Amino acid sequence: MQENVSAIATPHGKGGVAIIRISGETALELASKMFRPNAKIPVVDFQPYRMYTGEIEAEGFTDYGMCVYFKAPHSYTGEDVVEFHCHGGESIARGVLKRTYALGARPATRGEFTKRAFLNGKLSLASAEGVADMINGESEAEVKAGYMLYSEKLTERVKALQSALTTALAEIDVSFDYPEEDLEEVQTAQTQAVLEETEKEILSLLSGYATGRKIKSGVTVALCGKPNTGKSSLLNRLLGYDKAIVSSIAGTTRDAVEGTIEIEGRKFNLYDTAGVRESGDEIESIGIQMAERIIQSADVAVYVVDATDEDSEDLDLLSRLEGKPLIKIVNKIDLASGTNQSADLEISAMTGEGIERLKTLLYEKSFGDRGEDAAFLIEERHYDALRRAKDSVTKALNACRSESLDLIAVDVKECWDALGEITGETATERIIEEIFSKFCVGK
Repeated sequence: MQENVSAIATPHGKGGVAIIRISGETALELASKMFRPNAKIPVVDFQPYRMYTGEIEAEGFTDYGMCVYFKAPHSYTGEDVVEFHCHGGESIARGVLKRTYALGARPATRGEFTKRAFLNGKLSLASAEGVADMINGESEAEVKAGYMLYSEKLTERVKALQSALTTALAEIDVSFDYPEEDLEEVQTAQTQAVLEETEKEILSLLSGYATGRKIKSGVTVALCGKPNTGKSSLLNRLLGYDKAIVSSIAGTTRDAVEGTIEIEGRKFNLYDTAGVRESGDEIESIGIQMAERIIQSADVAVYVVDATDEDSEDLDLLSRLEGKPLIKIVNKIDLASGTNQSADLEISAMTGEGIERLKTLLYEKSFGDRGEDAAFLIEERHYDALRRAKDSVTKALNACRSESLDLIAVDVKECWDALGEITGETATERIIEEIFSKFCVGK
């Protein structure tokens, strides 16, 4: 018997409505002790998935609100679930919650509702992580990627791989059961074909991690160049407000000033770095060292030169940017016409000319074409599991050339187990606890 747990499912603070959620085998029975419906029927006879209005008896007072019942197994957790929708004051929500405790429910732990859904087979472990990614998403693309994970797109692909490996293992077992049939050579060839297809699909999934990481964490963009080329003005223009100090004095930016924007629903983390030059100022030198580190780790570099200064190009810095996605721009064209023929774009951070085109270039350099959002790999845990699965497949393929089927089967099973960490079939209790500890209490 699953004990009843309850929690406030809406954010803390004042609002129009607060939701208190109860899940467990006797959730409806508990609700019947604190809700008096306007309808002439007892709570225990409520029709599921219908909202009823009435009085909610809280700890020390009564509120007027609504109650809805979700019948197991067709609920989020797979258990009976009841929700009270009361007025949104913090004291009201806490009072209703305390009453559920007084009637025998215990406080839900972080992510316990979703954990129960996972344990009751309502969703895979990867899907549960998608829920967390949607909740924590700071951009439209993060929410979309989280939804793709929640909707089992990755799980479906992984389970298809596991299914093929399960069949291969079963056929290997058959060859052991009938040694007189001399099936080993034929079975090795068949297993090799399955492993080659498995490796190809795993590599396809792994190839999406670079894009997935940028969707989840944002694209790191370093605004770099010599001092006083207008990098701080450009940052302010892209952000739409004054974040960086703008001055005609070279070396004003001592630290990396950052801000975040969305371009076509995807997050870009912009860093206005200190102008790279030799400096006798200790503080500015530290800023320049930080700028170097940011430039090295950036996904995209925006190299800025000054249209009014023929000597504003830093060839040494440009050489260090080779191999990195780069957008070379000429700034201050409101003061002088662009003179750098190798530039990708001419802009004015002061007037805004060319800024929209710059955003388009940032998107294209980071994500390529503008095709439909795919089920990108966005979790490092999934990447690690797939990488280990790939290593096991490679070992199994090598074994197909010289080893017996029983040794090949060991590597095939290792691959299956690594894939199972994504769906949750082979995930350890420590992994499961770590995942759900990242949730809020009411989810």
